[in-house]
Amino acid sequence: MAPVASRKRKRALPAVWSLRRRERPYRERGIVLLAGVDEVGVSPLAGPVVAAAVIMPPDSAIRGVNDSKKVLCEAMRDELAGRIREEAVAFAVGMARPREIDRVNIYQASLRAMARAVLRLSIRPELLLVDARTVPGIDVPQEGHVGGDGLFYQIACASLVAKVYRDTLMRRLDRKYPAYGFAKHKGYPTPEHCAALARVGPCFIHRRGYRRVAETAQGDLFAEGRLERAEAER
Repeated sequence: MAPVASRKRKRALPAVWSLRRRERPYRERGIVLLAGVDEVGVSPLAGPVVAAAVIMPPDSAIRGVNDSKKVLCEAMRDELAGRIREEAVAFAVGMARPREIDRVNIYQASLRAMARAVLRLSIRPELLLVDARTVPGIDVPQEGHVGGDGLFYQIACASLVAKVYRDTLMRRLDRKYPAYGFAKHKGYPTPEHCAALARVGPCFIHRRGYRRVAETAQGDLFAEGRLERAEAER
């Protein structure tokens, strides 16, 4: 019979143990360096798309780890991402910026961000578990799993690292472009963000290839002084 402490731990970590259980077949095959790969920031109208690649130890089970979309508290996501980075065998982040997204489209930009994250890992993984797709141009065995960030512990960890990295970047960009409220909505098409776009037009970090942004672009924003006037009114 399992010790009481062990039984309590399993009851306290249902999501973690479910995520870890699906990785058991890979561990039974002797795979130690199993990496999760995920991206965030496909839908926003502004900012980069960010990907993370994470290799967690086989015995890692950080309480609260789940698909980043299911961890609703920002402070909790920040804490979990910090613990993941501390515990990881290796982790890396890659991104594609707005101009690149406009040039190659968001799907291709997401793949490039994922590839950059994997290539920046300090340790070569034995296998990649990728959310929803596979990453071209990477000489590492890989599997794509639809909804993988809600299925596998490694992908969920990558999802959290990518999400927190991007959110932190958007909060910094909010200080540079305060007219839009990036610290609050992180570039997603919220009513507040769309209203700001209609009022002052896009800034440098907006994705000009997205319809909602293109519809509000009226000439050169900075030459017209629309952004400066809007910030002066705040």
